[in-house]
Amino acid sequence: MMHRIERTFAGRQLTIETGRMAKQAAGSAVVRFGDTMVMAAVTVSDKRSTLPFFPLTVEYKEKTYAAGKIPGGFLKREGRPHDDEILSCRIIDRSIRPLFPEGFQNEVQVFIYVISADQENDADMLGLLATSFALNASRIPFAMPIASVRVGRVQGKWVLNPTFQQLEFSDMDLIVAGSQDSIVMVEGGALEIQEADVVEAIGIGQRGIRELIAMQEELLGKERAEKMSWVKTETPDDVIARVTKEAEKKIVAAINQKDKQTRIEAVEKVKNEVKELLKVELAVDHHPHIGTVLGDIEYRVLRDQVLDSGLRVDGRKPTEVRAISIDCGLLPRAHGSALFTRGQTQALVAATLGTASDAQRIDSIDIAKESTKSFMLHYNFPPFSTGEVRPMRGTSRREIGHGNLAERAIAGVLPPFTEFPYTVRIVSDVLESNGSSSMASVCGGSLSLFDAGVPIRSAVAGVAMGLIKEGKKYVILTDILGTEDHLGDMDFKVAGTKDGITSIQMDIKIQGLEIKLMEEALAQAKEGRLHILGEMNKALDGPRPEMSPWAPRIVTVQISPEKIGELIGPKGKNIRGIQDETGSEVTVDDSGLVTIAAVGAESMERARQMVMAITVEPVVGETYEGPVKSTTAFGAFVEIMPGTEGLVHISELQWGRTEKTEDVVKKGDRVKVKLIEKDERGRLRLSMKALIPKPDGMGGSEGAAAAPAESSAYGDGAPSGGESRPPREDRGGRGGRGGRGGR
Repeated sequence: MMHRIERTFAGRQLTIETGRMAKQAAGSAVVRFGDTMVMAAVTVSDKRSTLPFFPLTVEYKEKTYAAGKIPGGFLKREGRPHDDEILSCRIIDRSIRPLFPEGFQNEVQVFIYVISADQENDADMLGLLATSFALNASRIPFAMPIASVRVGRVQGKWVLNPTFQQLEFSDMDLIVAGSQDSIVMVEGGALEIQEADVVEAIGIGQRGIRELIAMQEELLGKERAEKMSWVKTETPDDVIARVTKEAEKKIVAAINQKDKQTRIEAVEKVKNEVKELLKVELAVDHHPHIGTVLGDIEYRVLRDQVLDSGLRVDGRKPTEVRAISIDCGLLPRAHGSALFTRGQTQALVAATLGTASDAQRIDSIDIAKESTKSFMLHYNFPPFSTGEVRPMRGTSRREIGHGNLAERAIAGVLPPFTEFPYTVRIVSDVLESNGSSSMASVCGGSLSLFDAGVPIRSAVAGVAMGLIKEGKKYVILTDILGTEDHLGDMDFKVAGTKDGITSIQMDIKIQGLEIKLMEEALAQAKEGRLHILGEMNKALDGPRPEMSPWAPRIVTVQISPEKIGELIGPKGKNIRGIQDETGSEVTVDDSGLVTIAAVGAESMERARQMVMAITVEPVVGETYEGPVKSTTAFGAFVEIMPGTEGLVHISELQWGRTEKTEDVVKKGDRVKVKLIEKDERGRLRLSMKALIPKPDGMGGSEGAAAAPAESSAYGDGAPSGGESRPPREDRGGRGGRGGRGGR
């Protein structure tokens, strides 16, 4: 039976519906906000999985028909998920995973389809709402209804679920997911906002979340299936006691090793020795429980030690950041590079500067998201970084998520494209990992931009915060290790400058977190971030004054949009000719902004002059410099711009009488001239004499007379000296002397 509920939320109509679509799934729901619609369907296996982790799969797919589009490419159907789909999928996965009961091992699959896109409202927040209702209405055990909202701030006013258009003017894009009383996930970016603003935004978001949960609760009163029966595997008390007695003290000694690899080897050695010993002593049906108890002991030992003594397994205090070392300019041919090492986490980060043609084209069902992207940060996490051997199957969802987090952290401090017209790509290759490699990528990325000479507004650093919490007792940890992430309750990454936060991401393993505790974690994160920024400043405290000699030089020229056609030429002839002759890359946009890029200032300047020659008119009274293209009995033709020539009449070569043009200038000489006249046919009269001081005692009548306008060398009459002008075909095919390179 179909049930639905409709309410006004954030100024628009929001509908949750169930019972019409995907009725054979364990649970399903359709959420509509404006004209954007999302469907979620969830299923569960009746068999318990033998995997050592909860087998949850989340798939988020944008259907191109949702926007009335046909997919591009050869196959004409939706293919592998693009980055936005993966990021939306990760948000949903991280929000719901902590809310399944501990010990539940049946495989669960969640599918979210975007089936209508209104070009105004983003679908990602609706996906979690639909998923939450589908899980709570199904027979799958799930803790409670949750929801997520997006929080923006436009002109100082908070906006809940801002439209694409509003986000363009927002200094914050924060996604908050939570339950009635606590927060389960936070992710977003901002333009250097303060910690207090983040806390306030989370509070605004939680009020919106409560409205959405109330809608779910009301509809769940009409549509809720009986939960499936399942049994948590319990370990016998005598097995727990025996394994604890044999292993606990040994694990305490093994886990407190400062070196990651030594720690792992020591703990594994204890576990293997205890397993071999107790397999002989305990019954066969108890053997699987031995490993479970050993894992529980390791979990409890680390947590108890931190809570009781404040001492971490590598010997640090809760607020202490690991030792940092930095090498900049390590790669001689990269445009910018940095090797950032913090403890046993290391990232080799390189920055590359490209041209406008290197920008990435973004394809999306939402027009607002379709654009060209001139900044990219790509994060790679090879298996050798953790000393492992595992299959390589392309870029993982984790790598895309971590890369997006680091990219968002740096994007806000980059100069506008109009001021720094480069496409910028940063690649972070993680070489060692023991906690917070994404934040190492932020630090290394910032330093690589400094090394490349990119004028970013400020250095950016990041730090990962952890949490150990038992009841009301808790300890917040700065710069967590991989072990503390695995055995702790929170991974809270905060990146920013000395002036504020630019990126934030929080995952938790417990069922929720109070805002007050998040506020404390943010304050502690700021201390850690400022410490790291201080270490970075010691290595490189600002952009280098000069870019790498291997980086392209780029200059922009604004031309009239009416001149774009002339610059491009028939079938691109003119613009291709400029590129072929100079070795540069020339692009022009619809507004008339011409971007010229070249490795080397000489070729860039030559290309700029050629562009100007086609698009800029010579100005009477201005001074120009150029080569003498030819000499005649009545004067010299000088190229003042590429393809644009004018005549220096023999009377304008110098003060005093000139018997022969070649006495003053010869073909190939570079001379300075002043444009003294431009007639109605566009022909140019130049003068060298006008730039030379008049000698003392020389009268105004001395020297050859200037050619009359009606009988000049350009006209039909004879020039001074009585000689006729050579026919057009004898002038080397240069075209009209005053033209722009063509007849």
